[in-house]
Amino acid sequence: MTRSEDKPSGKNSAEEIERKAERKLKARREGQHSIWFGFGMFGLIGWAVAVPTLIGVALGMWLDSVAPTSFSWTLALIVAGVCMGCWNAWRWVSQERSDD
Repeated sequence: MTRSEDKPSGKNSAEEIERKAERKLKARREGQHSIWFGFGMFGLIGWAVAVPTLIGVALGMWLDSVAPTSFSWTLALIVAGVCMGCWNAWRWVSQERSDD
């Protein structure tokens, strides 16, 4: 039996558990995050929503000029961009919480 066979594969490996434990201990030692960390989080989440929305606006305006229809591509893609951005921000925040 080789060393690679001894290690369990997947998310519950000993190395990952050790890494998470070290991260939690470090967070307890350092205490709470500064206000700048909070502002950074707001900024990151804001950009996670704003970028897909702006892409939707640009693509929608282009589609409206190239392929006019009875509905507005711009409005439809704004809604799609906001939904994608919110989903992206939610996924990122959920991942950060699960790492802690």
